[in-house]
Amino acid sequence: MLSNPELIALILGSGTVELSALAVAEKLIALDKGGISNLAVCQPEEFCQIKGIGPAKAAQLAASVELGKRIFSRPGDKRVQVNCSSDVAGLLMKEMRYLNKEVFKVILLNVKNEIIAIDDTAVGGLSSAYIHPREVFANAIKKGANSVILVHNHPSGNPEPSQSDILLTQRLEEAGRIIGIKVSDHIVIGNGRYKSIMSEYL
Repeated sequence: MLSNPELIALILGSGTVELSALAVAEKLIALDKGGISNLAVCQPEEFCQIKGIGPAKAAQLAASVELGKRIFSRPGDKRVQVNCSSDVAGLLMKEMRYLNKEVFKVILLNVKNEIIAIDDTAVGGLSSAYIHPREVFANAIKKGANSVILVHNHPSGNPEPSQSDILLTQRLEEAGRIIGIKVSDHIVIGNGRYKSIMSEYL
């Protein structure tokens, strides 16, 4: 099985006069402490910070990351079922625990609590992501979701929700009631820990 740098090197195809494709890939992974997980939230221009990655290669990397997201968010015939906060944490902890930006995801569920898709709804700064109900529910309505689970990370590693997190949950729960899509939970991911706002704070 190829390592993460080897997979990225295959996408890059070549390096520079001074650096091999593998060395460029290793520098890309080392760009952030989140390692390969950070690639999920990087913009193409951020890839270009690495010597040996120009606009064309940055676009290739971004396309590969997006393809991986789409494959992951569209399970095959056997859909993944989530029934509690620990299921959600088990699904997303590895991906989200080391991110240095606050990322807000929406898990779309059918009537059997099976995942239809996982949407990256917003990427914030170091301390917050700005969310509007239309961003949360637009794709849920389009894909006929019965319910949603909200998930975001705290780059500090501390999953304790802020007052604004709790107020946002209440606002989105109310919006969901109006349009007929239940907000089943809001999970805050920290470094190896998580909190359920719906069960612990509301």
